[in-house]
Amino acid sequence: MTIIELFQKLLRFKSLTPDDDGAFDFIEEYLGAEWSCIKLDMEGTKNRFYYKKFNDKAQHLCFAGHIDVVPVGQGWEIDPFAAEVIDGVISARGAQDMKSGDAAFLYACKHALDFDGTLSILMTSDEEGEGTYGTIKMLEHLKSIDFIPDYAVVAEPTCEEVFGDAIKVGRRGSINGYITIKGKQGHAAYPEKCINPVHNFASILPKLAGHNLDDGDEYFAPSKLVITDIRGGMEVTNVTPNELKLMFNVRNSTNTTRESVEEFIHKNLEGLEYDFRTTQGSFPFVTNKESKVVRAMENSIKKVLQVTAKHSTHGGTSDARYFGAFGIEAIEFGVINDTIHSIGERTTVKEVEGLTAVFEDLIKNF
Repeated sequence: MTIIELFQKLLRFKSLTPDDDGAFDFIEEYLGAEWSCIKLDMEGTKNRFYYKKFNDKAQHLCFAGHIDVVPVGQGWEIDPFAAEVIDGVISARGAQDMKSGDAAFLYACKHALDFDGTLSILMTSDEEGEGTYGTIKMLEHLKSIDFIPDYAVVAEPTCEEVFGDAIKVGRRGSINGYITIKGKQGHAAYPEKCINPVHNFASILPKLAGHNLDDGDEYFAPSKLVITDIRGGMEVTNVTPNELKLMFNVRNSTNTTRESVEEFIHKNLEGLEYDFRTTQGSFPFVTNKESKVVRAMENSIKKVLQVTAKHSTHGGTSDARYFGAFGIEAIEFGVINDTIHSIGERTTVKEVEGLTAVFEDLIKNF
């Protein structure tokens, strides 16, 4: 089975979150008896950890990904699960995000003749959903049996303009804020009898909206407070609102914490009556540029693709954040990211073959 045949096979599984549609049974068969498998199924989510110990050295390199895809949506001109090659392009749901990466590391690992330590593959069926019972649960289990990898390569699509131009060495976190400014409802004709939360907050809004909570650094842009929703009142002109509600999001770097965001809000709302809470959906991480896995990936990209990859932390969240939380030196590298989750999601045969060659070289020379 060629890499493209493997890629097409994975794309034809209708693995909508959190259903793997039988993909994991196929992968276990594809890897063969030389690869051991730890299975962890929870609340409808399937997690698989395939591994092969080449020798007794402690070094452990893990490739990671997700088999699940987002819903297809309306407007496709072709069958999004047919995965046909047309003029060197494969259009299918999951082509970029992220069955191209899955196929590449599965092929590279299966055909690896040698490795100085242990190779492993961690896959989940719930990355595009809540992820509550996905990768993090498998990592918790691996920690409990003292089998946490040293290094991880998450094969999410990372490149921007040219295939090979970016390695993600970290990700921002995500902090959500919910504020309710209290007031006293009344007739608009008698403002002296009311406490108008909109008026009271009006002068504060410019201090919050778009504010940079830090200055950024070589890895991250500044952590910006972004107002995402404001609402109050009853959609009438003669009644002042009883309260004003707003929500915000901060994609935070390692320079800003949930606690510092809360301190900033409390400082600016001093003197007002309000309720306030935050949640944190993910935590930021960054892998040192001198890490072995960063340098090895740079070298393989340069050797195979003749491209010098920059270091990036751009974008939203991925399961790489869980590896970072467990102290695993994690990076991301995959095909160009320009059609993920869209109608007509696609990638090229050339990129998938190139990604496979990069992973093969990484394993060989790690």
